[in-house]
Amino acid sequence: MHPVWATLLLSALCAYSISSNPFTLRLAAVLDDPMECSRGERLAITLAKEGINHVSNLSVMGKVEVDIFELLRDSEYETGDTMCQIISKGVLAVLGPFASPASDSVISNICGEKEVPYVRVAPEDMLRARFPRFSPLDLHPTNTHISLAVVALLSFFNSTSACLLCARVDCLMNLEQLLRQFLISKETLTVRMLDDSQDPTPVLKEIRNDQADTIIVDASVTVSHLILERASELGMLSVYYTYIFTTMEFSLLQLDDILVERYVNILGFSVLNHSHPYFSDLLLSLNRSWQENCEHAPFPGVPLSPALLYDAVHVVVSAVRELNCSQSVGATQLTCQSPKIWEHGTSLMNYLRMVELEGLTGHIEFNSKGRRFNYTLRVLHSSSEGLKQVSLHLTSTIANYFVTDLENGNPYVMLRPDHQALAGNERYEGFCVDMLRELAQHLHFSYRLQLVADGMYGTPGPNGTWTGMVGELISRKADLAIAGLTITSEREKVIDFSKPFMTLGISIMYTAHMTRQPSYWSFLDPFSPGVWLFMLLAYLMVSCVLFLVARLTPYEWCSSEPCLQGRCKLVLNQYTLGNSLWFPVGGIMQQGTAISPHALSTRCLSTVWWFFTLIIVSSYTANMAAFLTIQRMEVPIDSVDDLADQTTIEYGTMQGGSTMNFFQNSQYETYQRMWNFMHAKQNSVFVTSTEEGINRVLNSNYAYLLESTMSEYYRQRNCNLTQIGGLLDTKGYGIGMPLGSVYRDEIDMAILKLQEDNRLEMLKRKWWLEDKCSKEEAHPTQGLGMENIGGVFVVLLSGLLLAVFMAGLEFAWVQQHTRGLRLSMFTDMLRALHWILLCENSIALQGLRGPGTLLQAHPPLPGECMPGSATCSLSNGMVRRMENSSSDPMDPLSHRPEQEAILAPLGCTHVRICPECRGYKGLRMRPPPTREYLPELREENV
Repeated sequence: MHPVWATLLLSALCAYSISSNPFTLRLAAVLDDPMECSRGERLAITLAKEGINHVSNLSVMGKVEVDIFELLRDSEYETGDTMCQIISKGVLAVLGPFASPASDSVISNICGEKEVPYVRVAPEDMLRARFPRFSPLDLHPTNTHISLAVVALLSFFNSTSACLLCARVDCLMNLEQLLRQFLISKETLTVRMLDDSQDPTPVLKEIRNDQADTIIVDASVTVSHLILERASELGMLSVYYTYIFTTMEFSLLQLDDILVERYVNILGFSVLNHSHPYFSDLLLSLNRSWQENCEHAPFPGVPLSPALLYDAVHVVVSAVRELNCSQSVGATQLTCQSPKIWEHGTSLMNYLRMVELEGLTGHIEFNSKGRRFNYTLRVLHSSSEGLKQVSLHLTSTIANYFVTDLENGNPYVMLRPDHQALAGNERYEGFCVDMLRELAQHLHFSYRLQLVADGMYGTPGPNGTWTGMVGELISRKADLAIAGLTITSEREKVIDFSKPFMTLGISIMYTAHMTRQPSYWSFLDPFSPGVWLFMLLAYLMVSCVLFLVARLTPYEWCSSEPCLQGRCKLVLNQYTLGNSLWFPVGGIMQQGTAISPHALSTRCLSTVWWFFTLIIVSSYTANMAAFLTIQRMEVPIDSVDDLADQTTIEYGTMQGGSTMNFFQNSQYETYQRMWNFMHAKQNSVFVTSTEEGINRVLNSNYAYLLESTMSEYYRQRNCNLTQIGGLLDTKGYGIGMPLGSVYRDEIDMAILKLQEDNRLEMLKRKWWLEDKCSKEEAHPTQGLGMENIGGVFVVLLSGLLLAVFMAGLEFAWVQQHTRGLRLSMFTDMLRALHWILLCENSIALQGLRGPGTLLQAHPPLPGECMPGSATCSLSNGMVRRMENSSSDPMDPLSHRPEQEAILAPLGCTHVRICPECRGYKGLRMRPPPTREYLPELREENV
């Protein structure tokens, strides 16, 4: 967008916010251009100021004023005094001189100290700024871009030998990238310097003797014109030579009166945008001024400095008016003696870096450091028809050469499956490839990927040389190394690193075998053997305490017959030893029993036991599914100490990697022992690639030490791999660069930006997360088989057999005490089994416990049991005497209790049960005996 129309649009957007308080936008310009026959800097500033004021609503946006201060000479003292006058007036920004390096430095320092933005139009100052936050805003094309443009031209003309002709002392510093390219390519570059006389004739003769085919000239327009004149006199303007001029005002060279051959290659650079609507106005104004003040036009076209100053005015006004949309900006009068700074300086500097517009020098855009980028550098080439223009779009300071590692690159750099059908950078994919693409979009550069020759990251050699990617950077065969390159202090001594784009540590990778197979006793696994033992001890302890407490408390002793309450002195305690052992079993089995505690002490004990069983059963249930369905992966080692203390499992690292250097240089005792082990077996434990190490882990008894990020990547894709213990250290991956690289700051800022935008985390998720082992939809849960829970059935069968066996013992014990000598034990058991199988005589007289057993005869107790009474026994073993009078017939069935109604058909004739006794179930009465003997019965409590 044209800067004037951009200013108009901005004015319309911000009119409401500042219409109530218009002010004057006052700028200051420090010029070193003479008044007469000048380069036209004052004219360009006036043209820009009047153009903005003409199209703006002055009552709303304010008027633009530019105070011009002239430097008579390049003096630091005079410049300092001038700057004190400028800041005392209160200005929004300072526009600097074009050709006064000493003055430029003073202006930069004072503006940085007072936080007043400084827009510099002079060539780039290679010295580090004193105030980085307020480093000047550079409108002039950078030296790095010019160097890269020269490199591109040398490559285009296939130049094998060149000579650099320097007329300025800072030539080598400005053209650093050019020199670096020759170091990388190992081509011949001769450097020649002009002496103080500025006579190029001797130097040109030396160049002719050197037989260099390309001459690179770094000089001003005046000196460049003189060099061409002398070269013409020496016959060096021919098709054999190619001249490349680094000056950005190459179009001002008057070649018509110099060139003998029209086909000589003479090239230079320019950023002027001849299609700009105001370019012709500026050229006409300059020609008019030169006609009035000069005998002849000093320049055949528009110099660079007035065009840059014209754009500088528009840049500052655009930023100030955009800042006014959010806050009211007003200039503050400052003094050199006061430490006071301008409060709006930081905000305005940030807005200046965000300005984008089209100016007389092309597209204007700045990076985070205030340097110009993303613009078009035009190459001017002499021809038979004059100068022809070729555009080179330079986007950033990043060169085109990158080196990476492919053999150890997963998932950082990998070949695509169809790489054979692709070419260039499209053959590769991976985390680093995507990150490099993000950096290129952010910093606007192009790149070319190439693989490192030996496939190694880099280790030092005995003679001080380095292998792998580090060696490539040291020899400057590459500009960047992008891979999983670990930042170490040893590497930092020979190369530069960016800020870490990923943090990690050393981990131990080992294979995990399914050593634990399903068994019949898997249901016991939720608890350890110790827990089962303590549970058994807790059960026995609770049973004993319950028995003791129930015997001690009087509230657990009560009458066995509610109907005899108060008349019978016989009391019963339900917590016999057997019941005390049975009661906790009902609690832990979550089934309960018919025994109910009465006393407060027994209830407290029961509550505690029930709470205990609740936790135990809940814990068992929660762990049961996991232990029965998951086949646990077991490994023989659990930590790095376990690995160091054994010799059965071999372990190693990648040969020549940072992990190997970590163990080699570590002072920790465990790691020293591990290094001694690896060094003693170095022929068998070190691997040359990560894939080789993974294969050894899977196919042999081997543990591989590698970075945690690589371990995570492979564990996500192979369920048999596991990590042992935690991380052994903490470090980071960085982008490697040669020492003193000019790319470092830009890449650091870009990496921080990607981290803040969460782009790096998204890329990691893209290339790392696969997790085949935990996807339940891919591996549905299978039902439990008999191999998992068969032991439960074994326990159940064993319990049934034990119960039958115990029943037999109980039967034998009862028969031994009740049958007498009439029948054998075997006969009684067969009779009992017969009754059980045929379900006959379910209501019969029983004595103690056995079915069909006659009760032993006992003499009656005095005053208790009378002759002629019938006897019935209850299922709990209590025997009750009933009156049996033949003269008193039984009541009808409808008037009897339920128990009497059941017993009447079976011969129970004289039965009375009080209502309070109905709760006793299984009332049994023996019919009148028909046998030859009739024992006397008594009421007793068994």
